[in-house]
Amino acid sequence: MTNLSGIAFWLSTPHTAMVEIAHGLGFRRVVLDIEHGVFDLERTDRLIVFARALGMEVHAKVLGPEAIPIQQALDMGCDSVIIPHIGDVDHAAHACAAAKYPPLGVRSFAGGRTVAYDAPPEGWYAAENRRQHCYPMIESAASLADIESILALDTVDGVFVGPSDLALSQGRGGYRFGAEDQADLAAIAEAASRAGKPWIMPGWTPAERRLARTLGTAWMVVADETGSLFEGLSAALAAVAREQDEGD
Repeated sequence: MTNLSGIAFWLSTPHTAMVEIAHGLGFRRVVLDIEHGVFDLERTDRLIVFARALGMEVHAKVLGPEAIPIQQALDMGCDSVIIPHIGDVDHAAHACAAAKYPPLGVRSFAGGRTVAYDAPPEGWYAAENRRQHCYPMIESAASLADIESILALDTVDGVFVGPSDLALSQGRGGYRFGAEDQADLAAIAEAASRAGKPWIMPGWTPAERRLARTLGTAWMVVADETGSLFEGLSAALAAVAREQDEGD
């Protein structure tokens, strides 16, 4: 049986059927791309409850490095926030503080789901700071330059790599998984290893996944909603074309 513990799939919309299908196939981890996707608060809230009821981890790539979207995702019950548009270490420190309760950070207490709609018991805030993770994205030249200092922050539980934006920020144009792209991934992996914290990346191709495993990624995203739809429809059209050719 294939080991699916180290992989995740990517949603761009609150697509409950895809969550069900993915769960049925063995996926146990989903990333919600709230930044670039189409997610309203009410449907996102329901989707998170649904996915977690199935026993899945839910990780939210939030709208941006700001307190409100970070807190909303955590208050809804996400297992982690993935924070895009991180700059240098000072910027990372400011953004990631919103993901942790004082004295570690500045997250505001909302009650509700995460505390089972009751008063928080003794030790709850510290336990939540450990349970819900904060992954700033390394997708800019500034964040890569400060990778070791960012990983050293107490509010940071690991990092999530954005290879496409990182290549653009480094002045290389589009991401091609070339030698320089791979060198950046290796530098991130090495820094994470020294810090004793996980790093995560999208692995869309076999070559990316092989390198990610070699470098010791904690887990990777291997399928996305729109790509899966595109591939499925393309495969259906190709099958019909072959059948028509065989019938001629």
